[in-house]
Amino acid sequence: MAPTYDHPGEQAAHDPIRLLAVRDAPLSLDEVFRAVGDDAAGGTTLFVGTVRNHDGGSDVEGLGYSSHPSAEDEMRRVAEKVVADFPVRALAAVHRVGDLRVGDIAVVVAVSCPHRAEAFQACRKLIDDLKHEVPIWKHQTFSDGTEEWVGAC
Repeated sequence: MAPTYDHPGEQAAHDPIRLLAVRDAPLSLDEVFRAVGDDAAGGTTLFVGTVRNHDGGSDVEGLGYSSHPSAEDEMRRVAEKVVADFPVRALAAVHRVGDLRVGDIAVVVAVSCPHRAEAFQACRKLIDDLKHEVPIWKHQTFSDGTEEWVGAC
């Protein structure tokens, strides 16, 4: 059964996908947060993925992200699925490519919805699906001189 809503503000916005990008420049939390601003939203969830100093028991020196030319199209497909499944008022996702250092921001996603629970759920779905479905690859370099490629994201 389809959900029912008490107010038009609880329905999905007409064009809720406000920002999708793969960039080789530092990402802005403010830009993403502003992109999902909506007067009908009672909850906004923002997720920031950063480069951590370890992975799998090894110290990370740095990493590089690369993407397939279809990455932004795939981001749109993922975003459209999230919008179809939740009453999203606004959605944004930006992923970095290129060389990053420990502490750098690698990805920022945000979703605003009428209520906080929906915003949390939609944002979690967005980042999880981006990680698994968008062709962005991570090349990690470790302090012991080893390196590895990691699938999507």
